[in-house]
Amino acid sequence: MSGRLAPELHRLRRALQRLDRQAVVVLLAAPLLAYLQLLVGRRTFYLDTLAPALVLPATPLAAWAWWTILQGVLGFVLPVALLRLGFRHRAAEIGLGAGDLRFGLFVLALYVPVVLVGTWVLSADPAFQAINPRFRAAVHDWGMFLLYELLFLVYWIGWEYLWRGFVLFGTAPALGLYAIFVQMLPFAALHFNKPAAEALLSIPGGLLLGALVWRCRSFWIAVPIHFVQMLALDFWCTLRLRTGLNGLDPATLWHLLQQGFQN
Repeated sequence: MSGRLAPELHRLRRALQRLDRQAVVVLLAAPLLAYLQLLVGRRTFYLDTLAPALVLPATPLAAWAWWTILQGVLGFVLPVALLRLGFRHRAAEIGLGAGDLRFGLFVLALYVPVVLVGTWVLSADPAFQAINPRFRAAVHDWGMFLLYELLFLVYWIGWEYLWRGFVLFGTAPALGLYAIFVQMLPFAALHFNKPAAEALLSIPGGLLLGALVWRCRSFWIAVPIHFVQMLALDFWCTLRLRTGLNGLDPATLWHLLQQGFQN
């Protein structure tokens, strides 16, 4: 038995030595960080455990702030610290530079009209209205809506960097272009509980975002793209929920814009 075990252990040791240390650390750290967000970033955890223990405000808005800010820390601050301090990378090497800013802005300018129309259509679906905006107080108060979206911007920075920065640039030296596919997998998996259209679109969407970040050499372009997409969807859903109008014709759009700010 020991005669067979020794060669196997030797093969295992040689295989482990061939692994890229940075890729291994990144691929282990990313799901751990995502799990921590799901575990302690929950609003129920804040309201039921954290707020009473630390005597913090136990309000729905405070719970949302905890959720968004923690994603910023776990998805952006810690991964950046790991790559910068642990592996001594320069900011530009891990997607934090400006990259090809002109190309990124060009793509963004093309994307915004498309996403405004696309989210307008999706917002007519009751399944999207049921979950957007996720902070339901924002439906009835435009001030709350604005504050919620600003908090969500922090969330998107953490969310986008975890996949399009940390995983993409962290595994690129070992995986090359395959890193684009790797960063898409958890991104798509975490959309499994979304409406079917959104869940399916997360697959090509994750690939295209990863490819765009790779092309621009900067994760920053992914933030406004995702932020504008969700801001538009929240905006259209809020108008529809405030007015009860679900049509897709121009007349409905006109009435939405007229009535939606009066209630």
